[in-house]
Amino acid sequence: MHPGLIIFDCDGTLVDSETLANQVWVDLAADHGVTLTLAEALQRFKGGTMAECLAELEKRIGRALPEDFGVEVRRRRIENLKKFVKPIPGAADLVSVVSGAKCIASNSTRAELELSLSLTGLLPHFEGRIYSAYDVGAWKPDPGLFLHAAQALGFAPEACVVIEDSIPGVRAGLAAGMKVFAFQPHGREAGLPDGAIVVESLGELQGLLAGATGSA
Repeated sequence: MHPGLIIFDCDGTLVDSETLANQVWVDLAADHGVTLTLAEALQRFKGGTMAECLAELEKRIGRALPEDFGVEVRRRRIENLKKFVKPIPGAADLVSVVSGAKCIASNSTRAELELSLSLTGLLPHFEGRIYSAYDVGAWKPDPGLFLHAAQALGFAPEACVVIEDSIPGVRAGLAAGMKVFAFQPHGREAGLPDGAIVVESLGELQGLLAGATGSA
């Protein structure tokens, strides 16, 4: 395969932010008198859109939230990122070693993406090649975000490799007609679609990418 475009998800794939983001949902549920464990939050909210997550929280607390509640969610997420975010083990080595074009395509806002990548030292690898669903208007599992990134950088879908940790992200990559690696450090999640190559570490992924893209 000719070296093509490697499309990285960010949260839970390159930066260890999924736990931080989902702790916000745990805290918000508690603020409204509802007990939600972190494991439940990760299962229900991981990879979801803001609208889906807000709807799930409303369902759990049994009443509607203010229209601007998403602002508070993002404020708390950014606060957690500033205090605690770290790179996923092996992320710095992976993005430094793989050759070919690389970009980020995520359901998160551009502000959150740039903050987490900056704080973890990964931003220089992706400056000018960060694609947020909020900018494109397409959220995973819709393949539109991945297709937009590929088109913007001049690659056909079949020349692209997607690195994802969430089920919606894996679905989006497969629907886009791209090769998908599913990063599953805690074992394969129930409901993960067939068709993705499962890896349990970014070190393992580095070796597979060398074979898939011709990188050194």
